[in-house]
Amino acid sequence: MSAFEVRRGASRAREAEVAVAELHAALAQPNCELVVFYCSPDYDKDALARALAAKFPGVQVVGCTTAGEIGPLGYVEGSLSGVSLAGDGLRVASLRLDDLHGFEPAHGALATRALLAQLEGSGVVPSGDNTFGFLLIDGLCGLEEIVVSSLFRNLGDIQLVGGSAGDGQRFGGTFIYHEGKFCQDAAVFLLVQTRTKFEVFKTQHFERATEKMVVTGADPVRRIVTEINGEPAGREYARVVGVEVDQLTPMVFGCHPVVVRMGGQDYVRSIQKVNEDGSLTFFCAIDEGIVLTTARRVDLVENLEHMFSGIRARIGAPAIVLGCDCILRHLECEQRGEIDRVGQIYCDNNVIGFATYGEQYNAMHVNQTFTGVAISGEAP
Repeated sequence: MSAFEVRRGASRAREAEVAVAELHAALAQPNCELVVFYCSPDYDKDALARALAAKFPGVQVVGCTTAGEIGPLGYVEGSLSGVSLAGDGLRVASLRLDDLHGFEPAHGALATRALLAQLEGSGVVPSGDNTFGFLLIDGLCGLEEIVVSSLFRNLGDIQLVGGSAGDGQRFGGTFIYHEGKFCQDAAVFLLVQTRTKFEVFKTQHFERATEKMVVTGADPVRRIVTEINGEPAGREYARVVGVEVDQLTPMVFGCHPVVVRMGGQDYVRSIQKVNEDGSLTFFCAIDEGIVLTTARRVDLVENLEHMFSGIRARIGAPAIVLGCDCILRHLECEQRGEIDRVGQIYCDNNVIGFATYGEQYNAMHVNQTFTGVAISGEAP
C-alpha cells in the first residue's frame, strides 16, 4: 500500500439511505483508517446514523451537521460530503467527550494522554512532525474555549484545528457523529499520525484598522458584552462602525468584526446579535478589559488563492484539505456573489469541509476564519 490514499465524495440525494449509498460508493477503499463526513442538518439523523454504520463497518467514522458543505460539488447546502483516508503509516486515535457542560480542564488532559498513548503503541512517537489534532464540537455548547485550550496545552508541539458544528442559519441544535450515533453537548477529538507532509493553517480576510474599543462590561460565560468604552455595547459599536443601533444586522456584523491581538497574531471576534437590552452577544468569549480593534476587509478570494499558493510551495499540491470555514464567511460570499468562485478554489485544492459556527486553531476558538490541515501525500 502507498503512504497515503484519499477518496472524496458527495451526494445531494435527499433520502439519508440514498445519500450514504452514493457517498460510500465514492469513498470505499481497502484498509480504510478514517472517514470524515459533513451533513446538512435537514437529513433524518437516525436514518443517516444507521446507514453510515451499515456501510462502513469497522471503520472510524466521524462527522457533524453544518451550515453548508464543502466538497466535490463545490460550496453547497443540503448535501452529504466526505473523505476516506488509508495508507501505510496512517494511524488515527479518536474519542468522544460527552456532557460538555460538566467539562473540566482535567478531562482534556486525560483525553489527550489517552490518545497519545494509543499512537505510541504503534511504535512511532507522536510529534508535531508526524501528528495533528482535529476537533469537531457542538456549535451551540458555548464551551469551545475551555475544551480546545485544555486539549492543546497537553499536546506538546502537536497542532490542533477543528470546527464547531452547524445548524444552517437556524441555530437550533447541532450534532456530532461518533461510534455510530449523533450526539449533542459533545465533541469528538482525533489525533492523526501520517508519514506524509502536512500543514496546519489559519487564514482570515480582515486586518487591524485603527479605532480601538475597550470592553468595560461583560458576561464571559454567556459571551455577552454589556459595555464598550463605558457606553452601552450595541450603541457604542454602532457609532464606531457608522450605523444606527436599529441597523445592526448579521450582515453588518459580518462586514465589521473586531480583532484582538494575542501572541503577536490577530484573531477575529465576531458578533452574533444585538440583544433587547443593547448588549452584544459574541460567537467567542469576551472578557472585561480586552481591547478590541476595528477590522478592515481584504479581498477574500485573493486571500485564499495566496494561502493555497503558499501551501503548495511548502508541501506540494494537497491530496486533501480538511477545512473549517466560518458561516459568516459563507454568508458574505453569497451576498457578494462569490460563493461559486470560492467553491471552485476549494475544489481545486481538494477541500472537504463545512461552514461552521466557529473554528479552532491550536489553543484558540476563533471566528470568520478558514482553518484546517492540508495533507500533500508526499513523503517529507
